[in-house]
Amino acid sequence: MILQQIIQRFIPTFPKRGYSAEELLQTLMQILDERDAYLILTLDELEALIRKEGSDPLYNLTRIQEDRPRAPKRLTLICVLRQPEQLEGLDPSTRSTLQRNIIHLVEYTEPQLRDILRGRVPLAFMEGAIPEQSLDHISRLAAREGDARYAIELLWRAGKYADSTGLKQVTSECIRKAAVSIYPAIRKDIISSFGPHQKLFLLGVARHFQRTTSAYASMGEAVDAYAVVCEEYGENPRGHTQLWKYVKDFSALGIIETRLSDAGRRGKTTLIGLPRIPSSDLGEVLEASLCED
Repeated sequence: MILQQIIQRFIPTFPKRGYSAEELLQTLMQILDERDAYLILTLDELEALIRKEGSDPLYNLTRIQEDRPRAPKRLTLICVLRQPEQLEGLDPSTRSTLQRNIIHLVEYTEPQLRDILRGRVPLAFMEGAIPEQSLDHISRLAAREGDARYAIELLWRAGKYADSTGLKQVTSECIRKAAVSIYPAIRKDIISSFGPHQKLFLLGVARHFQRTTSAYASMGEAVDAYAVVCEEYGENPRGHTQLWKYVKDFSALGIIETRLSDAGRRGKTTLIGLPRIPSSDLGEVLEASLCED
């Protein structure tokens, strides 16, 4: 199919059936010779081809030049794969040819993912629909996966959530809903294992994010929200040291994330964010669990 598509780029009326892969390859080389053209063929997700067809297609592509020792090298092959160990399934001759020049690409960094998203946003969104902090939020989540595809899907799903609720901007809550729809993040068994004040503190954080579009809350804002929830449930608030322990525990479980504030704030303070879990969903789970206690 790949060879047919290439040939039809040169000859649109070329028959779609009736030729073997070897015949198609010879035809392609003839076309390249006649047109004095050079072709770079890039095969993405090579694992799928290896699993389905084994060594034969790659053997033919890498050895075609051996049948034309004095002819110009018209065909250059680039193979892209996530699992280099899949090359071990090829015959030794093909494997040695493919392993001559290997470039290992590292995972995308957060700034790189942000650049990729900045290129996509104007293509899909109205101007001003993606605030800078929302772009940062998506980039930060996707950087943990190192995956641009995940970043783009988060952006798309978050936009869909904003559309469905009539919002003019994609908020952090939209991003959390998008993230949890891809990888469900709320485990009720973990929530039920928390003590009452852990739940109350987390409920305060959840309610704070239900009232704001900000991606982060300061530790002071979280403590204030917790105090309000304690008053609602008739409990005396715990001290700062105990609350700080809760924050570290929640961060270790991946329920919240923490970072130091930027230089713009007075002094350094800890900022708390909900990276994946929608604040509305988290609030509902915590309220139900507190009723059971």
